[in-house]
Amino acid sequence: MSTRATILDWNDAPERILRSLAADRVGVVGITGPVGAGKSHLSGILRGSAGVHLATDDYLPDYDKVAYEDRDDPDLADSAALIANLQDLRAGRATSVPRWSFQSHSREGYREVAPTNLILVEGIHALHERLMPHLDVCVFVEAPPDVRWKRWEHLETTGQRGWGVEVAKRFFDSVAEPTFEKYAPIYKSRAHFIVRNEIGVPH
Repeated sequence: MSTRATILDWNDAPERILRSLAADRVGVVGITGPVGAGKSHLSGILRGSAGVHLATDDYLPDYDKVAYEDRDDPDLADSAALIANLQDLRAGRATSVPRWSFQSHSREGYREVAPTNLILVEGIHALHERLMPHLDVCVFVEAPPDVRWKRWEHLETTGQRGWGVEVAKRFFDSVAEPTFEKYAPIYKSRAHFIVRNEIGVPH
């Protein structure tokens, strides 16, 4: 799919994206972008109190079972499970969603998710070709690399992630950035909306 994306300012994005969805059926929004772009933040705003959030991170492989440089490879993610979860929710059925931990870097059980009329699929490979048939609206969030790294550094220094700054910076530079860069032009070409998010580190 090739679209001419609408460029949105961060503050205008939530309303414009929600307005683009049909009101009379379940809507699925895919939100992609590089690490630290603000994907999960935007998803949280869109979700509000009524939507469901599915993070592609929860479908990652256990890191100790794959090569270091392949940890963000979309072909190693459990996309079949994500698609099955999406199909259940769109059909009005509750579904068991994996729970992946950034402390152990592995899958740690499941959570039950009830169906709603709004489903957010968020993550670095949310616009992968396998998922495209299941998405109604596609969003690409972008931000400068220095701003994105500061956001990740904030997560590490506040204990929200399990690596620490030095290990996280190595992964950011050697795995996360180069892996996403391979797919970024394709994902951007699939986006209905490109959201620019240059807001700094959260407080």
